[in-house]
Amino acid sequence: MMNWFWELSTLLQILIVYFILLNFITFFAYGLDKMKSRGDGKRTPEKTLWLLTLLGGSPAALLAMHYFRHKTKKTSFQAIIIIIIAVQITAGISLYNFLQTQ
Repeated sequence: MMNWFWELSTLLQILIVYFILLNFITFFAYGLDKMKSRGDGKRTPEKTLWLLTLLGGSPAALLAMHYFRHKTKKTSFQAIIIIIIAVQITAGISLYNFLQTQ
């Protein structure tokens, strides 16, 4: 079932595991912050949530924001998320174009 994974290069295997783990961590960080927002617990700083998003957790961040209904009304937070995703898309397209010319 996972034969395709083992046939990939080691770098690709590491990247896949990295993004899967990072997205799980990001999703749960948003969920934990939502739980703490209802009580008196110490909240996760917005900069931490943005950093997790920037490092590759943007799919989980968007999913968690929708699923937990968290940070959906704070436009300043959403604006930074949109900028991060735009930068990621631009970087991905640039990297793809660069690799096509090699």
